[in-house]
Amino acid sequence: MMTATPAPAAAETESRRAAALLDAQRKAALLFEEIATQGLIRPGARESQISKEIYQLSRSKFNAGRHWHKRVIRTGVNTVYPYQAEPEDRVVAADDIVYVDLGPVFQEWEADFGRTYVLGEDARKHALCAELPKVFAAGKKRFQDNADITGAELYHFVSGLAEHLGWVFGNDHAGHLVGEFPHEKIHGDRISLYIHPDNTAPLRSLDVLGLKRHWILEVHLVDRDRRYGAFYEDLLTLGGLPA
Repeated sequence: MMTATPAPAAAETESRRAAALLDAQRKAALLFEEIATQGLIRPGARESQISKEIYQLSRSKFNAGRHWHKRVIRTGVNTVYPYQAEPEDRVVAADDIVYVDLGPVFQEWEADFGRTYVLGEDARKHALCAELPKVFAAGKKRFQDNADITGAELYHFVSGLAEHLGWVFGNDHAGHLVGEFPHEKIHGDRISLYIHPDNTAPLRSLDVLGLKRHWILEVHLVDRDRRYGAFYEDLLTLGGLPA
């Protein structure tokens, strides 16, 4: 099955869109670097407290006062829950694993960035965290190497790889659209605009305006005993593989 390609007149528009999304994601990466530099992920702080501090940082230093989705900071057992859940607000412990999922908007362009931090010396938690960029890179390469790959095919590849490595995949999808705020949405649709096991459409299908869709790939790995999990997300359709 061949996917559609944009008309030549759209090439300049597509180039600008790609550059804007890459710039937004670059700024999100800098925000996460600053989160680490300032030591915001620390024992004794509540998830809600860290969320407020991150919001203030994103406003004051990065001019990103708007986030297109809720800020997610999860610690301890809360890290087994996906984005949609609303677990009890927890305090970070000295040996916890913590994940952060943010969707800051930079000059009307959405970023979506997720990373995991390990506090303490627990070897299995560090091993779990180290798996994340490898699984992400494998999923991104799978997308790059298969022009007609569907959302379902990529979901099953990534979740199957998680199982092969000894972890449980922690969500019912493995990513979603990202773009100019607000990105394309269909009311009540939790399948066609997600990297979902029931999405049989090619991910390179064009949107309703005839433009390329851009996707975020999410990796959520969970310990089989559901004691903790880890999370990583970044751009699927643009940029290189993790180092």
